[in-house]
Amino acid sequence: MIDGLIKKIIEMQNPTCVGLDTNFDYLPDDMRDGMATFEGVAEQIVEFNMNIIDKICDIVPAVKVQIAYYEMYGHAGLKAFDYTVNYAKGKGMYVIGDCKRNDIGSTAACYSKAYLGKTNINGKVMRSFPCDMLTVNGYLGSDGIVPFVEDIKANDKGIFVLVKTSNPSSGELQNLKLENGKFIYEQMGELVSKWGADTIGKYGYSEVGAVVGATHPEEAKRLRAQMKNTFFLIPGYGAQGGSAEMLKVCFDERGLGGIVNNSRAILCAYRNPKYSGMNYYEAARAACLDMQQDLANAIGKMG
Repeated sequence: MIDGLIKKIIEMQNPTCVGLDTNFDYLPDDMRDGMATFEGVAEQIVEFNMNIIDKICDIVPAVKVQIAYYEMYGHAGLKAFDYTVNYAKGKGMYVIGDCKRNDIGSTAACYSKAYLGKTNINGKVMRSFPCDMLTVNGYLGSDGIVPFVEDIKANDKGIFVLVKTSNPSSGELQNLKLENGKFIYEQMGELVSKWGADTIGKYGYSEVGAVVGATHPEEAKRLRAQMKNTFFLIPGYGAQGGSAEMLKVCFDERGLGGIVNNSRAILCAYRNPKYSGMNYYEAARAACLDMQQDLANAIGKMG
């Protein structure tokens, strides 16, 4: 899976991932007027997502679908999540399920089956949400990660484990020092490298990736030096304050090693005066092209 994503990044010369964290409030006024049911909201979100996917699928390799923005609308929202995942895949995009799932043992195995594996019912094997990759929380330890690793090996999938997150308070725990002198995020990085050691592909990166925020460049630099075979999912660019210059430390000398997520600045680009006169999906495409150029200026040629 990771080799396919990297190949597409090289072909498009674009390490961009558009986050479909589609808050109902992000939709244009005419799509929100009169909505009073979960079903109605879910339908509008799907239409919004489809139009954006149609407009960017030839220039952006991946989308990240954040399930929280769908769960809040109950079963109608989960249907919208499922439709969005399948629609993006049908357009040839890689789909990262941003669900941050984890538990221990059999419960972790159930989460993994839902997004990466298969469910067996009386001998009939089916998939539920067919994501290509999934964000997971590794802070429960190895027994909460092993089921995901088993499924990515069996089904050609990938995961991104939370290592150094982009939120301002992440340092309250992740930057604490252990008795051995390492930061907690460095210890997690060491575990991630271990979990993915036997899944390294032809580009030198494993199927077990890491979430490393653009808003913490010093920590990202340390992690890149430490985790030479780990591909990064990089949140925090744009609305959260991360810049291309800050996140370029996440990439190797080939311009590879990560994919940069941008959600709000793409979904709401039509509200930006820079894209005045464009509808929401035209503005989203223009914002993606601007982001591509911004990243290229900092990272250079990919591959």
